[in-house]
Amino acid sequence: MITLTEENYIKAIYQLGKYGTVTVSTNSIADALDTKASSVTDMIKKLADKGYVNYKPYQGVNLTQKGKKVAADVVRKHRLWEVFLVEKLNFSWDEVHEIAEQLEHIKSEKLINELDKLLDYPTHDPHGDPIPDKSGDIKKTDKILLFNLEERAKGICVGVKDTSPAFLKYLDKHNIALGSNITVLSKEDFDDSMVIQIGEGAINISQIVANNLFVKVQ
Repeated sequence: MITLTEENYIKAIYQLGKYGTVTVSTNSIADALDTKASSVTDMIKKLADKGYVNYKPYQGVNLTQKGKKVAADVVRKHRLWEVFLVEKLNFSWDEVHEIAEQLEHIKSEKLINELDKLLDYPTHDPHGDPIPDKSGDIKKTDKILLFNLEERAKGICVGVKDTSPAFLKYLDKHNIALGSNITVLSKEDFDDSMVIQIGEGAINISQIVANNLFVKVQ
């Protein structure tokens, strides 16, 4: 039986490694999980013994097919629960991550499949992140950071890079949400800030904000 901690490590490797496609350093895992590199190395060795990862000292770690399946299942559960909390229980998008962190470890496959059916098989969570299907496949969206959108160009907000409650509340305050139409009115060379149009209004945003919003170019 895989443990909750092992699932958290596998999920971290999956996400850091761009859904299991690239090798991840032990230091980046330690940073993501806020733990010591030595603790990461010990856990990685255990996961390698169980067949979840491939690991070579000083060369990083990547997931085996077995590991990718576990990771995709955990991410799928997490993102489905986020959709459920927002759509069915009226939670705001800045409230759901911590709750979904707990719910993602539920083992019942039948429950998750019924949850998926209840939600009409969503492909993305409330933050715009793709939801793996039962096979672990992900439907990716063509998107770029708002920061890279040219002056006068238009895009639709399709995701957020920063999912912290503070950032999501900031977006709510300025009426920026998934599906919002955004036009770049001007860009400032000095500090990389920009003025964008949202609906009928215009606001100035910093390069930090622009680098944490994903848009699909129109």
